[in-house]
Amino acid sequence: MFIPTLHPKVEVILNNMERVIVGKREEIILCLTALLADGHVLLEDVPGVGKTMLVKSLAKSVSSTFKRIQFTPDLLPSDVLGVSIYNPKALEFEFRPGPIMGNIILADEINRTSPKTQSALLEGMEEKSVTIDGHTFPLPRPFLVMATQNPIEYEGTYPLPEAQLDRFLLKIHMGYPSFAEEMEVLSRVQEELPIQELTPVITLDELLSMQKEVKGVFVDDTIKQYIISIVTRTRNHPQIYLGVSPRGSIALMQASKSYAYIQGRDFVLPDDIQFLVPFVFSHRMILQSQARYDGVNAEEVISSILSDTKVPIQKVVK
Repeated sequence: MFIPTLHPKVEVILNNMERVIVGKREEIILCLTALLADGHVLLEDVPGVGKTMLVKSLAKSVSSTFKRIQFTPDLLPSDVLGVSIYNPKALEFEFRPGPIMGNIILADEINRTSPKTQSALLEGMEEKSVTIDGHTFPLPRPFLVMATQNPIEYEGTYPLPEAQLDRFLLKIHMGYPSFAEEMEVLSRVQEELPIQELTPVITLDELLSMQKEVKGVFVDDTIKQYIISIVTRTRNHPQIYLGVSPRGSIALMQASKSYAYIQGRDFVLPDDIQFLVPFVFSHRMILQSQARYDGVNAEEVISSILSDTKVPIQKVVK
């Protein structure tokens, strides 16, 4: 990924987060892409590579309320959403909001809780509101869920159903740092954690204004046709059992608008689409059992689809 210039406010956020996060510029930009597109992120990687610290530094940088939910097998939906408690003095029920009532929510180890509790997030992620005891409560804006899961440990976990996975705009892998990057990490935490000194660099009003500007980024019809061509190939590919749904098409377009905005443009390029496809589509596809047996992964299939799909080229006449 090569980004020559960034939107000035995005550059400020990025530089602030890099005071804590070392060597993960692409991952930070992807998280900002989801935030500005009003989407959600699934962080999948082994423990200890900085997933939680990434979410915390993002929340601190944009002056937002941060809530962490540790998902465990005994967690109940009411532990996430909140509960109505009877007040004998007022002779009525009072709503006690749960940790979902925040701007940036860390759903830590989301696959360790039951499907019933996982589904408690569905309405909030899609509708930006939650319904409890027949009453609907709007969630604070902006609202971003960043969920983590460990791809190695499977004992005592509940794999996320397709309906849940489809709500995540992007799926990101952190990866291990290089030797030099890990040396830098050790140097930074030698005395105290850098996250403790992190301060906000933009306000929530500025962030909401940026989200509004993202919606105005132009997407040409040729780009939309390019998106649909890629999606159609996922539905007809011999190695794919279940292709990408129309929600995936919308997600790719929204993400590309946000990514273009981050680069300081008000229009989407085919390069934006090509870069984002693996992060938007990999968790929305189910491969054939034979392909999985042969060791083929979703990213490899997506790469072959992109290489076989004609890229739109339009001559600009001045």
